[in-house]
This record gives sequence, C-alpha cells and structure tokens, in this order.
Amino acid sequence: MALTPEGKVKAKVRRLLDAASVYYFMPATGGYGRSGAPDIVGCCDGKFFAIECKAGKGVTTALQDNELRKIKEAGGIALVINETNIMDVELVWT
Repeated sequence: MALTPEGKVKAKVRRLLDAASVYYFMPATGGYGRSGAPDIVGCCDGKFFAIECKAGKGVTTALQDNELRKIKEAGGIALVINETNIMDVELVWT
C-alpha cells in the first residue's frame, strides 16, 4: 500500500527520531483519542515534544493549533513539520 504524502512525512520524521534514539509514540485517534492531538509525541532529555506532520501546504486545524499552543504554554516543544522543514525535527534533541 502506497503512503500518502503526509504518511511519507511521518515516516521521515520517525526515521530521524529512531536514528537519534528518541522515545516517541503516535497517539490513537478516531473516536478513542483526543481530537487535535499531534501525530507524534515523546520525550527527549526530559523535554516533552509534539510533532504535527503535514504535506505540502497542508495547514493545521483550529483543534491542532489549540493543542500545540497548550503544549508550548506548558513548556514543551511543539512543531509542525512538512517536506520543506523536515530537519527542524532536530530541535527535539539539540
């Protein structure tokens, strides 16, 4: 089964996190999870992070923006990653 463009971004992010030995998981969504929850959440060097993956010019929803804002306000790292800024994932461990 071919990956969607967003699926390709998620796969690249996961490869970068794996290569850096960073702990993360992908929360369940669709009726059981929290609406607007980021695609990937984890912890690195004691710092909570969340990553929302988008493809192309994909934009975050109001629910996603609210979740990312709350994470930042709580002192966590909240990133929106697409193909053009994929290397910003390194902000998690640098």
